[in-house]
Amino acid sequence: MDLWQLNIFCKVVELKSFSKAADAIHLSQPTISSHIKDLENHFGCRLIDRLSKEAIPTKAGELLYDYARRLLSLRDETETALAEFHGKIKGHLVIGGSTIPGVYILPRAVGDFINNYPDVTVSIIIGDTEKIIQDTLSGVLELGVVGAGTVDKRVSQEKLIEDEMSVIVPESHRWAKRKSITADMLMREPFIIRERGSGTLKSIQNSLSRSGYSIADLRVVAEMGSTEAVIQGIKNKVGVSCLSCIAVSDELKTGTLKALTVESLDLRRCFYLTRSEYRSASPLCRAFISFLKKMFPTA
Repeated sequence: MDLWQLNIFCKVVELKSFSKAADAIHLSQPTISSHIKDLENHFGCRLIDRLSKEAIPTKAGELLYDYARRLLSLRDETETALAEFHGKIKGHLVIGGSTIPGVYILPRAVGDFINNYPDVTVSIIIGDTEKIIQDTLSGVLELGVVGAGTVDKRVSQEKLIEDEMSVIVPESHRWAKRKSITADMLMREPFIIRERGSGTLKSIQNSLSRSGYSIADLRVVAEMGSTEAVIQGIKNKVGVSCLSCIAVSDELKTGTLKALTVESLDLRRCFYLTRSEYRSASPLCRAFISFLKKMFPTA
């Protein structure tokens, strides 16, 4: 077993495909299969099941993946530390983002960062807030940016960006020409919520609670597992929802969706830099955090 084989294994798990992993690493598919077979022989068990068209880790494979990601992260930290010793910023950084920062904020930040530091590569893993926090604690990620705070004392969080959610409706909705609605109006309207674990859902829950309401007071008609799914649900008149205007900026510009405030309901929230309390930031991670703070100085 070596780090290169573990890197190949992780790529197969993340892409759920031997062929896609081969393309990503620039190896042939038989070579990828051979490395996985060597790992299975080394550990004496099957690590990946070939189900239909997907490669899915077994229970043993899931366990190995967690440890492999930590080992690869430590490798990256080692290379970065030695590069810094020689006065350079280089290496590989694995970060994560919940839906809004992961899709709409971090890619631009990473692009600008890499333009400044061309010897750096960055991987962005996207999941709901709970997953990103858990992956940060387990060592899969060195840094996360999420849309909700946590009381877990193992986690260190720092406000990065302030965000304000709005009630989003389609242009044909009877509220489309309004600037605001009352909370009681919102409670009576068909509403789409995000899945449990979502930072958006947690922020809505907190906002409602501060005003004496709860999720149970909403007329929930659908639960959807991504911001994009919620946006499509709104466009197709399943219901309305509360979303960050960042996520629907293009639709707001074209007028296909409209944003409204809710009287007496504070829908402001923050996106948080999230790290494990028990892991020291690598030089590359510290450089990226500093870059983010300069990019968003008003946080």
